[in-house]
Amino acid sequence: MALVLDTGPLLAALDAADPDHESCAALVSAGAEDLVVPSLVLAELDYWCHRRLGPDSWLVFLDDLLEGAYRAEPPTRDDLLRCRELQAGYRDLALGVVDASVLALVERLGEAKVATLDHRHFAAVHPAHVDALVLVP
Repeated sequence: MALVLDTGPLLAALDAADPDHESCAALVSAGAEDLVVPSLVLAELDYWCHRRLGPDSWLVFLDDLLEGAYRAEPPTRDDLLRCRELQAGYRDLALGVVDASVLALVERLGEAKVATLDHRHFAAVHPAHVDALVLVP
């Protein structure tokens, strides 16, 4: 069983001042599931860490990733095709490629839940493999 992580919970887990810090830190430290981070999320997390928290927070996360706490998963060609479908189909939501890549990976892995704080996008999108996703934390 895998838990695909969007940027929000990872950033909140790194930021002690974030209102969602405790629940997100508990989520990533529980160790109950394989924590999978889409590669495009890495770029977004790096950006937000540098902008909000400074470079040390990114380096802490990267060290954890390199030590195996998380598994980075690059998008496949099929994932990118699915991203295009999602972005075209949800133009009214202005669904970005990072969120679309999270959804494509969740579908590819056949998972029914996703770790995200972005309920606006993830609650509105209908995945191909389940009626709706369970959003955690």
